[in-house]
Amino acid sequence: MMATTHALAGVALGTAVMALVPEAGIIPVLAAALGGLFPDFDLYAGHRKTLHFPVYFSALAVPALAVAAVNPTTTSLAVALFLAAAAVHSVSDIFGGGLELKPWLGTSERAVYDHWNGRWLAPKRLIRYDGSPEDLALTLVLAVPPVLVFDGTIELLVIGAVAISGVYVLLRKPMVVAAERLVAALPDHVVDYVPERFIRDLR
Repeated sequence: MMATTHALAGVALGTAVMALVPEAGIIPVLAAALGGLFPDFDLYAGHRKTLHFPVYFSALAVPALAVAAVNPTTTSLAVALFLAAAAVHSVSDIFGGGLELKPWLGTSERAVYDHWNGRWLAPKRLIRYDGSPEDLALTLVLAVPPVLVFDGTIELLVIGAVAISGVYVLLRKPMVVAAERLVAALPDHVVDYVPERFIRDLR
């Protein structure tokens, strides 16, 4: 799924909690958005393995959410929502496409690495690939709660994320074609600096 989809999943989760505990303010919502994005910080270094922890994030989120439920402070809610959103991201990637640059071809059986069991989990492909029409549809659904609840900067950021998603969906496949041509034209000493997984898929 797109990074914007994951971020908005966190925002939607934070928005729901904010409706229950409005006095906590906006910080837990921002923490949830960051948690939704965080696993994708490994994009160029062991993507969906280095920072994706479907078991560990989930295991940490449960007690954190329990603490936040008993003592709902800004800090406890921020920590709990960060972990919960990171867990949702890590788990939900299992339901997307595989770990390849052309996931619409369905050639990879690697979705997310399960560190607990030491193996890759296979993609379910309910959302065929990041940037697919169904991915955009999910982004739009997740954007509805925060747009209804917030105004000003937060609302604009959510709308901006949706707009970026729409552009990415339009460019998703053409970008791969352009990347193939670019990599083919690069001299070998430059290609050495490109992450290996990209070169493997593009050459």
